[in-house]
Amino acid sequence: MLERKIRERGETLTEFLDYASRFARRTGESGTLSERNLKRLISGRKSDGSPIGLPRPATARLLERIFDLPIEQLLSPPDETQLPHAGTEDELRHRLRSSSRVDPQVIAILKRQLDEIRRLDRQLGVIVVRDEVSIKVGQVARLLTHSLSPRTRQQLAGLLAELCTLLGWQTLDAGNPDQAWRHYEQAKTAALESNDPQRLAHASAEQAFALLDIGETEAAVEALTAARRTAEHSASRHLRAWLAAAHGEALAHGSDRSRALRAFDQAATLLPPSDNEPAEPYLALNEIHLTRWRGHALAQMGEPEAVAVLTSALDGLDPAFTRAEASLRVDLVIALLKQEEREEAAQHLETAAAMAESVGSRRQVRRIRKVQLPHAPHHTPATL
Repeated sequence: MLERKIRERGETLTEFLDYASRFARRTGESGTLSERNLKRLISGRKSDGSPIGLPRPATARLLERIFDLPIEQLLSPPDETQLPHAGTEDELRHRLRSSSRVDPQVIAILKRQLDEIRRLDRQLGVIVVRDEVSIKVGQVARLLTHSLSPRTRQQLAGLLAELCTLLGWQTLDAGNPDQAWRHYEQAKTAALESNDPQRLAHASAEQAFALLDIGETEAAVEALTAARRTAEHSASRHLRAWLAAAHGEALAHGSDRSRALRAFDQAATLLPPSDNEPAEPYLALNEIHLTRWRGHALAQMGEPEAVAVLTSALDGLDPAFTRAEASLRVDLVIALLKQEEREEAAQHLETAAAMAESVGSRRQVRRIRKVQLPHAPHHTPATL
């Protein structure tokens, strides 16, 4: 039963262990789970084949709170539960009936939920929203798997592509590029079924940031070049602008100054006025965000104008974009240190550290830890 419940959440064992650890910290539970222990609980047997019995009370309580079921039921074989049995005809009929009830109103509700999740993610970050996204991925994936209507499947696949892309970005921000890569692969598969080249290009481009995070800059540039080529004639101006900026960032990481700046110039040309063409819901790109993005690239390349560009972006940035502001301030620290403005850099570093901690951005925390403030060790945030 335990394995089935984890599978219904749309999680691997590793992903569930990550969730259980976060849940325990958030709720004050003292129970812990290792991968070895979890596999034993699922199999019901120790390594020598003997029955495993019940886990420690703290571990049992943790699992009971997560699933809202008694530990005895969680550790029972699936055929002892009152739910349809895994793999039986009844379960298949049950799932087919559930998916058949997905109508345009349900799709609209799911889209609204996704929009709300995006807003929460931008402001509160992975520490609050990631679990909700993971659960929603599992829900939509199950509905898609058992839907027989081509139109409904296409709509669900589009939603799944966007959800998995969001989960990929959250997972990357949480510091797990390998797991993020798998989420992006699922997003691309769903985008293909949705027959939407824009979603496919977006997921493929975001996946390239996992390559950047592990130092595979050349591969990231190639992936983004391919994504831009694919979207050149079929994507909206907003998406083409976003792809150009993403390409510019990758080129900046590779110290290809002229091509990077040219890509950002192309992005600025492509970006339509905000009132003329609504952006895709999964894109957060306007003049301020593009300026912030360009400033990041300038800081990466050590360009002197980075401070002015980033300061302009910070002045105009919507404060709801907490994670984006944390990243921007780290860029400002890098740019200010290049100009030996240590005191101002230290102030931005302290603010960035607090913001990164508040949204659970290990990605930004890792960048902050790499920053060196000469002759000012007392400014290094103790929480990091």
